Amino acid sequence: MTMMNSIGFTTDRNETEAKRRADMAARGFPMLDMPNLEFTPEVAEATQHLYERVKDVVPAIEWPFHAPYVKAINDLKKVRNAVILAHNYMTPEIYHCVADIVGDSLQLAREAAAVDAKVIVQGGVHFMAETSKLMNPDKIVLMPDMKAGCSLAESITPEDVRGLRARYPGVPIVTYVNTSAAVKAECDICCTSSNAVKVVESLGAPRVLLIPDEYLAKYVATKTDVEILTWKGHCEVHERFTGKELHAYREDDPAVRIIAHPECPPDVIAEADFTGSTAHMIDWVKKNAPEKVVLVTECSMADNVAAETPGVHFVRPCNLCPHMKRITLPKILDSLVYMRSEVTIDPAVIAPARAAVERMVNLKN
Repeated sequence: MTMMNSIGFTTDRNETEAKRRADMAARGFPMLDMPNLEFTPEVAEATQHLYERVKDVVPAIEWPFHAPYVKAINDLKKVRNAVILAHNYMTPEIYHCVADIVGDSLQLAREAAAVDAKVIVQGGVHFMAETSKLMNPDKIVLMPDMKAGCSLAESITPEDVRGLRARYPGVPIVTYVNTSAAVKAECDICCTSSNAVKVVESLGAPRVLLIPDEYLAKYVATKTDVEILTWKGHCEVHERFTGKELHAYREDDPAVRIIAHPECPPDVIAEADFTGSTAHMIDWVKKNAPEKVVLVTECSMADNVAAETPGVHFVRPCNLCPHMKRITLPKILDSLVYMRSEVTIDPAVIAPARAAVERMVNLKN
């Protein structure tokens, strides 16, 4: 029988937590106390160089809240032998102040394979944490919020992929990395938005299934002679942009440059001056330094690029990703202090899913 204790938790839950703590201690990670999170003169001095990186996008009034977490996380990474991987959609105080490795999905997948640390903390969404675990099955991968999901990853299941195999026998299946490990395990190779064309053409097949992002697949189809079969999955951030919306920005100021992500609908891409992955978008802005630019993607990326390109004015018709925004400094600190929210993958899934990721990562440039 399960009994409730005085603070409302079941004894079963307490026993589970005690077992988890004992397991972590046995693996060399004793439990620690939450550090002091006051904004002291010492914290201000220790983090001032980091605030200089983000002062143009993080108001000074907010820094006293962020700074204690920034210092505590950076100190604790050394204690835990941990690294933080942050996607380009992370907020500036994460991206510029506590992350060790930043990038798009392809960059993070490659870096995850070479990480020299016992612990990986994933600043991103759940499929990214699974990818890090696939590339590092013997390391601890922590996901600061397990509810940080992805509309694309949720748009397709392993059963759906098996159904596609049956419907299109012999046709290779390329899956976007924005999918679960279980879906990756059913596919031949992974891709990201930055290498999708290259991956599709590497298969040497006249016809390829590219799942689950319909708009990415349609974009790739314009860049290759390979016939691309699609699935109707969409990113809830990028699908909300419209070509009409962007055309209005261009009419208002013909000098504005529009940079779009290939997860956007075709009418958006038709309005864009450049289309590319988040890494390619960043590189384009840094190389071309336009006076005024619209980044048609998640909001925080504009903040992160703006922090590094102070001479560029960013028009922001961006959309927030509710899943990415679940990852915060307090949650990152909590995961490091208490070593919880560890990512695990079904052992039967690991080998085939990892093979699909490795085929992508190992493609020659």
